[in-house]
Amino acid sequence: QVQLVESGGGPVQLGGSLRLSCAASGDIATIYDMGWDRQLPGKTREMVARLTRDGDFRYADSVKGRFTVSRDDAKRTVDLQMSGLNAGDIGVYYCFAQIRMTLDPRTLGYWGQGTPVTVSS
Repeated sequence: QVQLVESGGGPVQLGGSLRLSCAASGDIATIYDMGWDRQLPGKTREMVARLTRDGDFRYADSVKGRFTVSRDDAKRTVDLQMSGLNAGDIGVYYCFAQIRMTLDPRTLGYWGQGTPVTVSS
């Protein structure tokens, strides 16, 4: 079994910053790509950021220059530092990891349960 557990979501003022974290656990042999997706209200889930084992980045155009993804392979964690948050960033954020388990030769994509990012009043 593989688990991805997110933390750090919650209310944020528009224009503010927030840091999301995610930890992977389970019978993991190798973690390849890690990153974050999000689902905005009324929209389908979309890729926000990806970071490969080799350090190659990929970001959605809408977050370039404002969001930064990082990972710690020793801790099996991936973070998303978000700044300049606007109304278009409000939604549910999902951690993603491409994982090969110890007793399974396949490499599969896994997602966390999601953590909401909301606007504080």
